[in-house]
Amino acid sequence: MAKLAHAQWSSKMGFVLAAAGSAVGLGNIWRFSYLTGESGGAAFVLVYLACVALVGLPILVAEWMIGRRGQKNPINTMADLAKRHGRSRGWAMVGVSGVLASFLILSFYSVIGGWSLNYTVGAVIGSFSGQDAAASEAAFGALLGNPGSLLIWHTLFMVLVVGIVARGVTKGLEAAARILMPALVVLLLVLVGYGATSGAFGQAFAFMFTPDWSALDGGVMLAAMGQAFFTLSLGMGIMMAYGSYLGEDVNLLGTARTVIILDTAIALLAGLAIFPIVFATNLDASSGPGLIFVTLPIAFGNMVGGTLLGLGFFLLLTFAALTSAISLLEPVVETLEERTALGRLGATVVSALAVWLVGVAALLSFNVWADVLLFGLNIFDFLDTFTGKILLPLTGLGAIVFYSLCLNKEESRRELGMDVYDYSLWNLLTKYVAPIGVVVVFVAGFI
Repeated sequence: MAKLAHAQWSSKMGFVLAAAGSAVGLGNIWRFSYLTGESGGAAFVLVYLACVALVGLPILVAEWMIGRRGQKNPINTMADLAKRHGRSRGWAMVGVSGVLASFLILSFYSVIGGWSLNYTVGAVIGSFSGQDAAASEAAFGALLGNPGSLLIWHTLFMVLVVGIVARGVTKGLEAAARILMPALVVLLLVLVGYGATSGAFGQAFAFMFTPDWSALDGGVMLAAMGQAFFTLSLGMGIMMAYGSYLGEDVNLLGTARTVIILDTAIALLAGLAIFPIVFATNLDASSGPGLIFVTLPIAFGNMVGGTLLGLGFFLLLTFAALTSAISLLEPVVETLEERTALGRLGATVVSALAVWLVGVAALLSFNVWADVLLFGLNIFDFLDTFTGKILLPLTGLGAIVFYSLCLNKEESRRELGMDVYDYSLWNLLTKYVAPIGVVVVFVAGFI
């Protein structure tokens, strides 16, 4: 293994919290909830859990191992490891794809983070009070139609991200995770506790965990696999970057299980916090992406204690957005820091400014640039589609194939602490099951 050459996590717990914080984000609170709602509930959830175990876990471990062995940014790591193992340096394109994916995802992710900040303030000043469906839809539409307001919230969110990432691995990423992750869990448990008293908790629990297999079709299965991939921050260069800060004492497989359990538990708890409120107020669980920003404010505005509950929920959403956003910026910053003369602060500011500029184009696609289309999509939707359907699966596939074909199997077995029998099963997952799963998602995205 390469000699440790740059910053390291101060402890295993710090790394676990940071990695879990990267995985836990808008994907767990916003995306998981609306996909569960529009995909029929429990059937989607159970397929999602299977995909996390069979596809997500192997790719997560592979990305960490590649990062730890390379001890550099994702691009240099892939190039150096390929050379070390007698392979083409063209494998560096896997790192390029991952860093590009992080950069582009953060550009529109920060716009959504800005929405969350806006709604947090809205909860404080009582904006949801008495809202019906028409008023809630109009309020969200007014936000999207106001470029000045979107710009302010997008900028504020990016400033918060820069303030954390510029402080480095231990004082920035790790310190933020130690504060934000426990706060997120506490807020989520409070909301679940409220849901348990709403009168519709049993209905919500049954919706999430009693499968109606008639709801299961190819689209639901593909959505579940895509969500499993997205929620663990795979294919974004993040886990390679985080792995590069790991020492040899961390058990990758055991730590991956811990991170996946935390990530999955928070996604399930988010569902148990959201769906009781939706059902108790007779709202539509299948309202899609608007579930969080249109449907829930109606509930908060028409229930006892809705102001405090809405504030808690959108604080939770903002914390989740921040923990993922800082991890999305990190691969870009690490790459600039190691491949240019820029220091940590300079690399962070330059990276964030570039992300911010692309984000401006994304937010303008809802208003003044609504007619600007790329392949028939506005800029925001193009960025989402290009990263989700192309960059993420290709990067994840590249990482797992490189791990399976190029890294020494005996070294990998010892590094994972497996006996020969267990490793043969693991090899089956990494060489066949996970890659085939990714290919299926990739191909299905174009059908």
